[in-house]
Amino acid sequence: MTTYVLVPGGHMGGWLWRDVAERLRERGAGACAATLTGLGDRRHLASPETDLETHIEDLVQLIDHSDAPEVVLVAHCYGSFPALGAADRRPERVSRIVYVSAPLPMEGYSVHGLVREFEPDPVVRDGWRQRAEQAEDGWRIPPPSLDDVQAWNSVAGVPVDALTRLVRLAAPQPLGTLTRPLRLSGAAAHLPTSGVFCTGTGMNIAMVESLVRSGEPRFRVLTEPHVTFFELDTGHWPMLSAPDALAGVLLRAAAGEGQRVTA
Repeated sequence: MTTYVLVPGGHMGGWLWRDVAERLRERGAGACAATLTGLGDRRHLASPETDLETHIEDLVQLIDHSDAPEVVLVAHCYGSFPALGAADRRPERVSRIVYVSAPLPMEGYSVHGLVREFEPDPVVRDGWRQRAEQAEDGWRIPPPSLDDVQAWNSVAGVPVDALTRLVRLAAPQPLGTLTRPLRLSGAAAHLPTSGVFCTGTGMNIAMVESLVRSGEPRFRVLTEPHVTFFELDTGHWPMLSAPDALAGVLLRAAAGEGQRVTA
């Protein structure tokens, strides 16, 4: 039986994955939705010391306490950073990493560092910088408002009640989770990996092909034979807008399906 560890993105808890987890279990898979320290119903555990390493250790402990010999790590948005960090520490326990509408983490970069270095839009860069500078007590980034959620990324297909719940349950994000660089040993470099693009956000496989053709060395990894891609015709929150379709893609990814991109 394939077992999935579902990792939420920034400000979110494991509750975000409820519908997808149910559908995976209905189809015979195991599913565990992670709630990282300081988020979801663990928000009361946040402190100025909560950082990316804290979230990596959350997932390492979850993997260590799983009865499954291997798990598929599924990460949404910010969750890609702690997911890759955990896979790097427990590569023998991870059969695949699946990134869902998520950035590609890189050794030596934090989330903020990745935005600062590679985000071409100065308005987006300034927005990330300003939110960090305005963190409450110097370490808590306030949860997004409804206007923020709608402005930052596509909410296509998300029912109104689900969007309301998302905003209500969003937690402050500890600043250190976004500013501490990801440190990797390289142990997870060749783990099977899948990317799920939500086309409502403007990302798709054709864009990956274009990035690869640019010759930029950091995109070379996207052509490796262990890397595959999928597209979903929805917005940034497919676990809320298209849980059936997303569960189906996760099952196909675990089976080794998906489209490859070649150099």
